Amino acid sequence: MPTFTAPDGTELAFHLRGEGPALVVLPGGPMRASAYLGDLGGLAAHRRLVLLDLRGTGDSTVPSDPETYRCDRLVADVEALRVRLGLERMDLLAHSAGGSLAMLYAARHPERVSRLVLVTATPWALGMPATPEHRLAAARLRRGEPWFEATFPSFEEWLAGKTDFDPAFAPFFYGRWDAAAAEHDARADEEFNDDAADVYGSDGAYDPPATRAALSRLTAPVLVLAGELDGGPCPELARSSVEAFPRGELTVQPGAGHYPWVDDPAWFAGRVVEFLNQAPAER
Repeated sequence: MPTFTAPDGTELAFHLRGEGPALVVLPGGPMRASAYLGDLGGLAAHRRLVLLDLRGTGDSTVPSDPETYRCDRLVADVEALRVRLGLERMDLLAHSAGGSLAMLYAARHPERVSRLVLVTATPWALGMPATPEHRLAAARLRRGEPWFEATFPSFEEWLAGKTDFDPAFAPFFYGRWDAAAAEHDARADEEFNDDAADVYGSDGAYDPPATRAALSRLTAPVLVLAGELDGGPCPELARSSVEAFPRGELTVQPGAGHYPWVDDPAWFAGRVVEFLNQAPAER
């Protein structure tokens, strides 16, 4: 298992899957070990995936200072990984909460990004959180599925802040609740660092006006991939986030939720490969 040392001395790990040009992958959660990404629906057949375990997750070391879990502080870890890989510029893919980390990285190091793929990434870094209304509208699209009637009322109460999150809500985050989705979700508890997740988006993590200004000068092509049935971000929110990127484009994966490579691996991998095969960023 390859490792590298972050600027503050924390030992970080990454995992390699597949062959071909490198694609650096930032996990979501926030602060979930990269194992849940698997081979991204077969994407490893086309690219060499470099899956980073963020500090305090997976095989990476817990830092001495827990404040370094904050999203903006993690940008230095991503840059240290680029240096470790010996890449002048890199293709970057980020899922979910990792999308905000990727946006902050691209804002701070635009010359180091060749292409950027944001997969079901709620644009917190742009000051655009998913709202309870977004999530409820997406959840109602699942009406008629066998688990919906028993689960929706408590899901609604959770979004209103009246109850805690219930694992029974998992079907709302997948486009198809089947054995593959259930198996994927079952690993979540052991893959999360909940303490780190609490710090990830804490005060000071994001400066949306500054990030937007920096990203307005990004020359890299950016693919924003949303799931048709996802509530965070819903396709409308994802569409709004595309406007932050001069060379941004939106694609909505039919029938997909928050984990589109689980819902339809072939569709997901095919669309991402199509994007990555286009011309890289202009100098």
